[in-house]
Formats: sequence, C-alpha cells, structure tokens
Amino acid sequence: MRAAVIQRRLLNEQNNLEELKSLAESAGYEVSLSLEQIRNSDPKFQIGKGKAEELKELVKELHIEKVIFDNPMKPIQSYNLAKVTGIEVIDRFQLILEIFSLGAKNSEAKLQINLAKLRYELPRAKEKVKLARMTEQPGFHGLGKYEVDIYYETIRRQIGNIRSRLKKKGKKRRLHRAYRLKLGFSLISLAGYTSSGKSTLFNVLAEESVPVDPNLFTTLSTTTRAIGLYGKKTLLTDTVGFIDRLPLTLINAFHSTLEETSYSNLILLVVDISEQEREIKRKISCSLDTIKDIEAEGIPIVTALNKIDLLSEKEVELRVSALEGLALNPVPISALDETNIILLKERLLIHLTSQVEAILSLNLTDEAMSLVSWLFNETEVQNIEYKEDWMEATIKTNLSFAEKVRDRVEQLGGVYKAKTDQSLSLLS
Repeated sequence: MRAAVIQRRLLNEQNNLEELKSLAESAGYEVSLSLEQIRNSDPKFQIGKGKAEELKELVKELHIEKVIFDNPMKPIQSYNLAKVTGIEVIDRFQLILEIFSLGAKNSEAKLQINLAKLRYELPRAKEKVKLARMTEQPGFHGLGKYEVDIYYETIRRQIGNIRSRLKKKGKKRRLHRAYRLKLGFSLISLAGYTSSGKSTLFNVLAEESVPVDPNLFTTLSTTTRAIGLYGKKTLLTDTVGFIDRLPLTLINAFHSTLEETSYSNLILLVVDISEQEREIKRKISCSLDTIKDIEAEGIPIVTALNKIDLLSEKEVELRVSALEGLALNPVPISALDETNIILLKERLLIHLTSQVEAILSLNLTDEAMSLVSWLFNETEVQNIEYKEDWMEATIKTNLSFAEKVRDRVEQLGGVYKAKTDQSLSLLS
C-alpha cells in the first residue's frame, strides 16, 4: 500500500520524517511521498489549508492510499483531511500500533496491543461517533450504529477485561521471578533503541536464534535464556525496543513486559554506534529516559556500543570519546562478527559480582522489624533512621542478596531504591 508521511513542525523542532518513513516501511507501506510544513498547528487540518489542497492533488497523482502524520492527530483533523483527500489519515501512534499488531506472536503481546488501542480510543470515542454520524469517511465508518454512551461503556468494559487477564499473566511472571531467585540466578535485561541490534546480541550471548530483522520492533514479547558467564548463574532477557516519544499509553500497556527490566540485576543497553553522533546521543538519552519511566533507574548499566564493524578504529575512538558521561560503562562491540564479546562478558561479570548501595523505606510494623533484624544478621547496614511511623535503612550488599531484599521489602508494601549514581552502584 502506498503511503505519504507528513510532519508539521516549528522551526526549532527536529525533523522526524526519516524515522517516520522507517516506521511506515516496517508496517509494510511503500512511502511514495514525504511532506514537511513549518508552521503552528492548524485546528482544522493540522497542516495549513493550502498544504491540505496540495496533498489532495499529490494523493491523486501518486495513487497514495494512506496518509501518516508524525504529529498526534485529533479526530476532527483526521476526519477533515480524510474528507479532502478521500483516504484514511492516521498518526504516529496508530502507525506504531499497526507495527506492534504485525509483530505480536503470543497472547500476552496481543492483549497488550488491544489495551493500548482501547486506551487510545476511549477519550476520542464520543467525537468519533459524532463524526461517523455526519457522513462516512475513511477510518470513521462503522460507528454510527452505536449510541455514544453504549460505545463508550463497551470500550471501558473491554479495557477492564483485558487488564484482568494481563494481571493473571503478571502473577505467573512473578512466580517465575521468585523461582529464579530461589535458584540463585542473576538477570540481565537487554534494552536499547529499536533496531540497535539487541536480538543479534541476544543470539550471540545465549547461543539462540530469535528473529533478527532490519525492520523496527522485531521483538515484542519477552524471551529469556540462560547464558554462560564463567560459572555465574545468569539469565538474559530480550524485550521490546525503545523509541523516541514512545506514547505513555503504550508504555503502560506493555508494563507487564517492560517491568522485567525493572527487576533485573543489570541492564545491558545496546546502542548503534554506526549512526551520526547526534542520533546516537538522542537515542541513548531516549533509552535512559524510558528506563526511568519504567522505574528501572538505579540498576547498574553496561552500554554495548554495537556495530563497530561499520566504522574504522579511529571513528570508534572518536565516538567513544564523544559519548563519555552519557554511555555508562561502555564496551565497543560488533554483535554481527562477535568482536569484543569476551570483553563484554567479562565486564558483565564484574558488574554482577560488584556490590550495590540501596535505600529501603518501610512502615513500622512487626514484619518490618523482623526484616531489619534479618538485614543486620545477613549483610552490611550502613545507616538506619526511625521516624514516627516509618523507618529508612541504607544497605550495602551484592546484587543477588539485594534482589532478595527488594522482594521482601515490596511484599511488605515498602519502597526499595538502588542509588542512581553508577559510580555508587559499583562498589567493588
């Protein structure tokens, strides 16, 4: 299907058309037209009226079948443009949902995508029904038979049903985590911008063959395998890739999958170092922001600077130097030809066997005091402070024991937080 990609932006905003084009191609579209307009948002069309008329002629001339906007589109804007062009108009969020739908392989991923769709639809439902009643337009037909309140309540019930089903799957995942903890396994989570080479590196480290594809978002569901790390019991998890401006609705919908990262002992952040320096920095910053959004900050990070096979030695040195302070604990590698994989494994082992400082806060209960007594017997308690009805303790311990502490603290409804400064997280 032929598509047009469009961005309306301000002068000081970044041009995102190349990434939008890549997303569209990942969804199976043939991008026949790229359009950009620098101006404030038009309430009727998003782009200006003159540009909308220009788009109408180009759609006809190039036989375009769908228009994709980088900007979030209000239902009235999509409706008006569909009326002008005669074809469906969607935005970046809807495009990402299409890609996720194509990549969903298991029932949990499909449930998460449906949840994201419904959460996106809910605040727009009333306006879409109103527009659908006016006249049929591409992307707006089929809603007129519903009364507004019935359609709205139907979506709410579906959201509740899906959340309930995902909750059950989350409970099963928690049981798996508890079993892993009992067996003494450490967990490394692969994270990084989509298409950075995560799945290729996963295959190398785990000696596996998960799908590798140049398209974006190849991996949507969690894959976990045991890896050889010099006798250290270790599991490696590959999950969905990050992307700039990943909608909060999607982050929330995929929370049960992404939360595996927040329960890991170490995050292996994969970065495509072959891109332009500005792009590399943008994608690292985006990845670190997403790690923060899923409440995984404070977990030690090793950054695999991937695809060095596409650069000269001098270029690699310059990139590593330019990323100092942003790329945490960097290791230049090539997952494709397995360059520096041994060095990466050694670095991972060092960080897994290092010690962390963590702060835990609990309400003062008999169970909390029992936990404090256990901590004094089993590890180093650096500081403890009692308030009126709660207490806060700082501990220093190894990663394996720290996870046991976290599990018990959260069972008691407390808060566990590793120190966010990477230099403090690695007190070897």
